[in-house]
Amino acid sequence: MYDFKVKSIIHDYQVHFIENTPEILAAEIKEGDFIIIDNNIIRLYEKSLEPILKKTRHIGIDATEPQKSYEGIIPVIRHLIENGFKKNHRLIAIGGGITQDVTAFISSVMYRGVQWLFFPTTLLAQGDSCIGSKTSINFEKYKNQVGGFYPPNKIFIDLAFLNTLEFEHIQSGLGEMCHYFIVAGDADFYKFKNNYPHALNDKSVLSSIIARSLEIKKSYIEIDEFDQKERQVFNYGHSFGHAIESLTNYRVPHGIAVAYGMDMANFVSVKLGYINEKIRLEIRELLEKIWQGFPIEDISVEQFKTALSKDKKNVGAELRLILNKGYGKIFKDAATMDDTFTSWLNEYFNYELKNKSL
Repeated sequence: MYDFKVKSIIHDYQVHFIENTPEILAAEIKEGDFIIIDNNIIRLYEKSLEPILKKTRHIGIDATEPQKSYEGIIPVIRHLIENGFKKNHRLIAIGGGITQDVTAFISSVMYRGVQWLFFPTTLLAQGDSCIGSKTSINFEKYKNQVGGFYPPNKIFIDLAFLNTLEFEHIQSGLGEMCHYFIVAGDADFYKFKNNYPHALNDKSVLSSIIARSLEIKKSYIEIDEFDQKERQVFNYGHSFGHAIESLTNYRVPHGIAVAYGMDMANFVSVKLGYINEKIRLEIRELLEKIWQGFPIEDISVEQFKTALSKDKKNVGAELRLILNKGYGKIFKDAATMDDTFTSWLNEYFNYELKNKSL
């Protein structure tokens, strides 16, 4: 129903919404293929996947940051080479974003590029990262410093995997997808806001949100696949969000940190006169529901300033932020960590976080 194709400079790829992963997986596997799968998925879906895994070469990985690193992928590549994986064979990823990054990066560098397929198992991966071509792995203590662009050849989205996902990761996935709907315009945002409570329990509502999120993202990546211009608006909420993630040692899941980040971007946008308070509070009313249960009042402003200053999108001492001029009018702007900006951060952490929007 929601199937579509993404046009890519590297190679076009298909996205399929399915309901029967074991059958589709069994039909897709070819001789020589290798599955790279999250060990947690093996445990959760042992009964349905065991018959396939028994007769298909596979590597189980732990979905952790050390695994998604230059050092962490070495044993995976070694295993592939030592077990006869060739250029005409394919990798099949089953898991979330970490499994995706590991498989995509290896696929892009092995034999100068091999085909790969992706069965995303988290809402973040299904509604966002599965398309867009980006690959990122960590190098030593530095996060996402090595990578490139290398999309899968096919993507299969099965919402049944979300049945075993913890509620906080549903919140996180919806938090991440929220920024696409603000970028798209007021009609999309209001629909998303109204559907949010239903999406938590109704798979048909959730599937329509996932499909629309990917549709919005597709429209941008097909004109700016390598993130040079138009696509950069999707960093909305992410500079602030990444700082929150690192300062809480990832206690706050990615999409929830991005929800806070969007609120902070909107707060700065009001201070700069780009949007009025009404729009900020309309969006915040939803964002508060998304970040519920994940307070960040323990972050100090000085810590936050330091983390924000290290954002990889900055140019010299200048912050490069994605701000808001209204629904459908998200844009890139420059800012300086001066006394005025610091006073806004103090106001946000010491006052705004303690006051609800209504």
